[in-house]
Amino acid sequence: MRGAGDRQIEILFARGVIYHMQPIPRKREPLKMPLLTTTAAGRHQTKQEFVYHTLRRALLTCELQPGERLVIDDLARRLGVSIIPVREALQTLLAEGLVVTVPHVGAAVAPISRESIVDVFTVLEGLEVVATRIVAEQGSPAALQTLAQLVEAMDAASAGKRFDDWGNLNTQFHHEIGVATGLPLLQEITDRMLGRWDRIRRYYYKGVLSHRVDLAQREHHAILSALQVRDFPRLEAEVQNHNRRALAAYISYLETEA
Repeated sequence: MRGAGDRQIEILFARGVIYHMQPIPRKREPLKMPLLTTTAAGRHQTKQEFVYHTLRRALLTCELQPGERLVIDDLARRLGVSIIPVREALQTLLAEGLVVTVPHVGAAVAPISRESIVDVFTVLEGLEVVATRIVAEQGSPAALQTLAQLVEAMDAASAGKRFDDWGNLNTQFHHEIGVATGLPLLQEITDRMLGRWDRIRRYYYKGVLSHRVDLAQREHHAILSALQVRDFPRLEAEVQNHNRRALAAYISYLETEA
């Protein structure tokens, strides 16, 4: 005779998807998903927006791990909402490629694959070749000063072995390049790709990022130098090298672990 805690049959109808035979944990873990608090009311006007941004942040920070199953009813309980905003948020995240549908399972966190890593760095390279050229041509002295200050802050984080801080500053550095172009669409797409990169670097933190910081920092200095003197051929080459070396580091790690 099966014990009550062995398994439960949970059937949830969500756009025709059936979830079933989900193991019941002996003790439910507390919610680890980052919840928006003080700024939530001002930033998100609807439950759907709140759920979307909360789930998206959890996906990008790997609070929800690649491949993890996403049960709509469970997410709704955790977030204190009905299943409707959760379902709508998952549909949006599905369109963004952060969630996938698995046959006979339902929604799951998109895996991080070799192809997805190549995709992110290829797109980032193209965006940053364009963005850095615009900044070199039209960027204000204030924008260049902001980039210089971020590189200096990254130097300090690297010297202090504060690699998580360095990673956050690195994201901000590349974000500010997009901002300095003055082109909202370019900035939006760049930020979306940086979010994908953040997810990759957090997932492979020990295997790749912590070993690449020194080289990456030298590359940042080279990019900044080329920006400041408006050396367009060198700038393009440095941006390409920066992205391609990072990509090579991740691919090499994946091949080593295979």
